[in-house]
Amino acid sequence: MATFLFHELVFGPVKSRRLGVSLGINLLPRKRKVCSFNCIYCECGWSDSVAGSDYDFPGIEEVEQHLRTRLAKLMQQQSALDAITFAGNGEPTLHPAFPEIIDITLRLRDEYCPSARVAVLSNASRIGNDKVFNALLKIDLNILKLDAGTDTTCMLINNPEKSFKREETINNLIRFNGKLIIQSLFFRGTFNGYEIDNTLPQEINQWYADLAVIKPSLVMIYTIERDTPAKGLQKIPVSALKEIAKKVNVLGIETQISG
Repeated sequence: MATFLFHELVFGPVKSRRLGVSLGINLLPRKRKVCSFNCIYCECGWSDSVAGSDYDFPGIEEVEQHLRTRLAKLMQQQSALDAITFAGNGEPTLHPAFPEIIDITLRLRDEYCPSARVAVLSNASRIGNDKVFNALLKIDLNILKLDAGTDTTCMLINNPEKSFKREETINNLIRFNGKLIIQSLFFRGTFNGYEIDNTLPQEINQWYADLAVIKPSLVMIYTIERDTPAKGLQKIPVSALKEIAKKVNVLGIETQISG
């Protein structure tokens, strides 16, 4: 199925289902996806391996120049901006200067559009790194992935580059003391001969239990919107997403649904 890449360092603004009018920052190479996960639903397609690789990440000065130019133009046009979002062609925290770029972005945000929030969409694979962890604590919207309640299903869905220890990820998410947002994509289908449904009781009940100890400020619940690299994946209806959200709300956690 068709997927797409972001070919600009700074792109948009675009209308985001979850973030409003968002200016995107792609810290990954512009002609390929580089990620520590290889999620079967990812709109950017399959990942290049990151193990032992030296990629053409944009430099700090290049990022600052592109972002300053775009923000200055938007402010000159008096364009509304709700968020500056690190997304793009893979996992943004893989950039070796990610913490420094966060500091630059916060400074430019305060200079040009102080009402905009800085967001990072991350798969949470690097939150065990203290520099990444501390950088994520500085931003407004620290959005981290948790797609299933069991190791087996997480492995099937996310296909991590390295061995995935779900318990370790949960413990690292707890370290944020609630200063995070959990994003979870629900779907069902088949992949490589396996049936996948992350809304089954054994998955969703453990997911609820995890949320109870992570205590995020918000949970973003959504389903497939665009083409996926794996065939045979199906959207979850909005009615089912609403039922999931109701049980999250019982935990005292706010939800946002995107169908």
